[in-house]
Amino acid sequence: MIFILYQQIKDQIKDAILKEKLVEGDPLPSIRTFANDLSVSVLTIRRVYEELEQEGFVISQVGIGTFISMSNLELLRDSKRRLVEQKMQDMIQTAKSLKITKEELNMMMDILYEEI
Repeated sequence: MIFILYQQIKDQIKDAILKEKLVEGDPLPSIRTFANDLSVSVLTIRRVYEELEQEGFVISQVGIGTFISMSNLELLRDSKRRLVEQKMQDMIQTAKSLKITKEELNMMMDILYEEI
């Protein structure tokens, strides 16, 4: 359960960076404040911040705080693209097994893409 919560927090911060809700230089809450706000252990937030820093998404400055860094934004975008590609491969395999043509699949994709 703790791992899932930790991963959710980390993923939400990365997602906010990707969607530019958090941008270069934005401060993250202090570990203690964030932990209190989310009702989790300070150790959980510390781990999230440490891993985000190791991955290049934040910079921690002792005594000042933790700030968003965009140095790894392209890596994050690429990992999101790979995830979409994997899901598309599954979709294409399913479509082929059901004898759905590429044209039909493209039409379905166009319709669904416009609806969302």
